Amino acid sequence: MPRSIPLRRPALLAGLVATLLSGCAAVPQVRPQVQAASAATAGLDGGAALAPVGDWWHGFGDPQLDRIMAEALAGNPSLDVAMARLARAQAGIAANKAGLLPQVGVDASAIRQRLSEKYIIPPPYGGSNRWIGDAQAKLDWSLDLAGRQKALVAQAGASADAAALDVEAARVTLSGAVAQSYVDLARATEQARIARRFVASREEQLRLAGTRKRTDLGSDFDLRAAETLLAEARQAGIRAEGARQLMVHALAALAGRGADYHAAIADPTIRLDAALPVPDALPADLLGRRPDILAARARIEAAEAGRKVARADFYPDIDLKGFIGLQAIGLGALFTGGAATYGAGPALHLPIFEGGRLKANYKGAVAGIDEAVASYNGAVVGAVRETADALSAIATNAADAAEQHKVVAGLGETVRLDEVRLRTGLGARLDVLDAGDRLLAANQREVDLAADGAAARIRLLVAVGGSFDPHSRQNLASAAGADAAGR
Repeated sequence: MPRSIPLRRPALLAGLVATLLSGCAAVPQVRPQVQAASAATAGLDGGAALAPVGDWWHGFGDPQLDRIMAEALAGNPSLDVAMARLARAQAGIAANKAGLLPQVGVDASAIRQRLSEKYIIPPPYGGSNRWIGDAQAKLDWSLDLAGRQKALVAQAGASADAAALDVEAARVTLSGAVAQSYVDLARATEQARIARRFVASREEQLRLAGTRKRTDLGSDFDLRAAETLLAEARQAGIRAEGARQLMVHALAALAGRGADYHAAIADPTIRLDAALPVPDALPADLLGRRPDILAARARIEAAEAGRKVARADFYPDIDLKGFIGLQAIGLGALFTGGAATYGAGPALHLPIFEGGRLKANYKGAVAGIDEAVASYNGAVVGAVRETADALSAIATNAADAAEQHKVVAGLGETVRLDEVRLRTGLGARLDVLDAGDRLLAANQREVDLAADGAAARIRLLVAVGGSFDPHSRQNLASAAGADAAGR
């Protein structure tokens, strides 16, 4: 009989462990329901790839635009916000990696305490007021057997990748906004010039109407009509100049500057009809060219890592713990050899009954994957639509501009013929002025179409990823992190 006791102890321990494991909370059988879109499902499998476009705004041939763009990409507040988010995400990687390493700390305390005479310490210490000294160095090292900490590191890494891609997406959006505002500045500047020519023409018409009224060849109606047309021309000039000032303010804000920057912006010399490196069809590699879509994909990876974190919470967690230090009643005895204390051993945490918390966390993590995938799919659909819309706008604008060019050419010929008639005495000065007004109106429309075409090409470049180079993605986080540190 005495020999049967040692045999029962390991059997009892094995049974206890089996009971604990059987009582561990079961992982719910929940799977993501939303499928990520692909190039094929987005209709992008039939086109050609697009070569990197680089700093595409140089194609407009305006040094002032190049300067404003460089200053905006270096000091825009929204870009600074994205860089700060990247720095925070990268700090999260380091924080989670630290969880895989041993944690060592030192605790020390000195407490004045009355010791109970009815407890484990007998008199004369029991029942007296004493200093309790305690100084310990502690070691805590998680073995991460379930991979929870590794999943946290992967989640932080994917989040940092997404933040780095957000920086690139902010750059693409910012470059498009600067170029668009600069095109609108050029539009407003040219419209203001045409408006001044309109005013000069209408002023001459008003003088002719006054002369005709004085010689009884015209009426008050003709005079009042000429005055009205002159007021409309001046009004158009005021509006064009106002639009120009608004674009100057917008460019200063995009460059991260204040009112002192306004005077540094002169009239543009941009070529609105400049050829830019735009595709003529939906590029097959669209989903891999846009940093915002790649960022959405990285967030799916972060969500999947989050599910692994939630799954690891269902399994045992074993830590190695140790301590060494000094403990004593009375500070004088704290630094004696007999005050030494130490210990080491494993610590086990096994979830058994958590009130449904772990299951709820796991289901929430799975739902997070579905949410990330749905956001990604929305970004894909939006990217395809933006690109297709820009392609259609370019085609429509090109056809419209070609017809408008014919209108301008025809009205120019009309003005020339009216001037010939005037010189030969077969026409009137008022007919020349009227034809000139029609030509100026056509010139205004031509400027608008040229600006609209440039804006459509800018939108297309932004829609296909702008100057972002997907081939440099592997070094993106480190480079952006160094940029953030430099700032």
